[in-house]
Amino acid sequence: MAPSPSSFTSALILLVLVTDPLGNIPPFIGILRQVDPARRRRVIIREVLLASAILVFFALFGQGVLRLMHLSDTSLGIAGGVILFLIALKMVFPHAEGNAESARKGEPFLVPLAIPLIAGPSSIASVLLLVSGDPARLWEWLAAIGVAMAISAVVLVFAERIAAFLGEQVTMAFERLMGLVLTAMAVEMLLSGIQKFARQVMAAA
Repeated sequence: MAPSPSSFTSALILLVLVTDPLGNIPPFIGILRQVDPARRRRVIIREVLLASAILVFFALFGQGVLRLMHLSDTSLGIAGGVILFLIALKMVFPHAEGNAESARKGEPFLVPLAIPLIAGPSSIASVLLLVSGDPARLWEWLAAIGVAMAISAVVLVFAERIAAFLGEQVTMAFERLMGLVLTAMAVEMLLSGIQKFARQVMAAA
């Protein structure tokens, strides 16, 4: 499995990258366009709290779920690397996905804002990787989740102002830059997982 980030800062950077608050600005604006402006901030805070609860759940109980499903740390590392790589490719090479989400009527609840836009497969896999890599630092990883979610909340609450200030081109440039960084992290996770699997095979031979 890929080595766990060596510090709170590196864990926080990873979680901010995979939750991708800047990349979530356009879909959040589109989905919340149907919501009363007076309630938008309350909806965003609620969805961020729901996403936080999901990530904390996997931080606390994810290892038990993995054991119940007979999944090894090595398979988790390889799967996490693949998922992060696919998410990173989408960030680097974005494509139009239509206006289905923007046309959604009424106030969203849990889906699609909390899941999968904030607490998606890459976020959950990252949390599992952090905890399985160094369980003794659980409280440090929980703190990183909390700070990353706070950053997402601030960015998304001011999403319309940020989008207007930066403009579409600058926002897209930031998105692609974060995608490049996440691609490198994903490849490192994937290679580390494959190396560990190869060592296990050689040891068993």
